[in-house]
Amino acid sequence: MKSKAPLLLMEQMVMLLVFALAAAICLQAFVKSDGLSGASEDRDRAVTLCQEAAEAVRYSGGDLKKTAELLGLSCPYEGDVESLSLGYDKEWNSFGVVTEFGKDVLREVRVTRIDSGVDGLGRAQVEAFAWDDRDGAEHKSIYMIEVAWQVPAASAEVTAEVVAEVEIDDGTAD
Repeated sequence: MKSKAPLLLMEQMVMLLVFALAAAICLQAFVKSDGLSGASEDRDRAVTLCQEAAEAVRYSGGDLKKTAELLGLSCPYEGDVESLSLGYDKEWNSFGVVTEFGKDVLREVRVTRIDSGVDGLGRAQVEAFAWDDRDGAEHKSIYMIEVAWQVPAASAEVTAEVVAEVEIDDGTAD
């Protein structure tokens, strides 16, 4: 009668192979989920920062210097500003308003005024970008939002004068 040891050894090797294959698949799933989690975290942070910037732009009436002040940053530009870049590191820690990008700035929220094509309506685009590293100049857009606001009419003084001339009848006249 032959020994069953070689058959038992083959069975053990097949089970070990199946286990190793399952472990490799699980490891790949964990690596993929970590990458998705990081991308989701970047997108969530970008959405929050873009919304904050959009609200500041709208509140300031499109004045990007005032927008920077509302965001707690100082604006290094002189005169009328058409675009504002806010720099961040990989963990979204702020560098403030940036004019030149160094190797540490790997995230950016850019606010750019755009023409609305309609009188009395201002518009701006707020977009978040990310770089994997600054050596590769390729960046990707994470999130973009447009914001619009009503531009005050130049005839606000005329409106105030017209309101002042209207007599109010309170019913107490003779």
